[in-house]
Amino acid sequence: MTTDTTRTVFRISGPDREAFLQGLVSNDIAKLASGAVYAALLTPQGKYLADFFLVPATDAILLDVAKPLAAALLQRLTMYKLRANVTIEPTQIEPARGLGDAPAGAFTDPRHPALGWRAYDGRDGQQGVDWDQIRVTHCIPETGIELTPDSYVLEAGFERLNGVDFHKGCYVGQEVTARMKHKTELKKGLVTVSVSGAAPIGSQITSGSKPAGHLFTQAGGHAIAYLRFDRAGPDMQAGDAKVSWRG
Repeated sequence: MTTDTTRTVFRISGPDREAFLQGLVSNDIAKLASGAVYAALLTPQGKYLADFFLVPATDAILLDVAKPLAAALLQRLTMYKLRANVTIEPTQIEPARGLGDAPAGAFTDPRHPALGWRAYDGRDGQQGVDWDQIRVTHCIPETGIELTPDSYVLEAGFERLNGVDFHKGCYVGQEVTARMKHKTELKKGLVTVSVSGAAPIGSQITSGSKPAGHLFTQAGGHAIAYLRFDRAGPDMQAGDAKVSWRG
């Protein structure tokens, strides 16, 4: 099988399912009419809790999340459910992935065209794809690697990745996210850097003697890095690796 066993898929059903999710997640649930939606659940302080795909299904919405986050996400959604007429239940669905245009019954990955498609109907995915290379090339963060509980989704590129909507109205963490968008200039964030040598994921990047960020997924002489833009430059170090960023 070439399905993705690292994911958990929940089925969210009930007449209040759209309104329930609309008040919680960073993206607009109305976009499900056009296909899969990428979104996040945030803390009230605007910090990342989980990212996931929402997928339209018959009388339901599927929620596709990284397995290590599934239990905590279910607990959080159940806490928010209150009196909403919503049922949240795990499924045995294992998503499939592939490159190119989405075949019939599959959904275009909403984050970036280079990520191809995702399917939830039991088909096999495409084998032999270097997903890390694609992620690094296009600076696409991964749950549990670049996306961690101290992340702000705008610093992680969620606007560029179609993961946040600024016109949908209130959701948990919306005020902080909107303030970062409209009232401040981002001073830190994820970027693709050039790397010569290798360093463990999470290695600190220094510029001169000052901390400048951290190095994450590496592939093909490049990497995703979280940088302080005021300290980043063409001559940085992460362990034994040389790191450069042109800005």
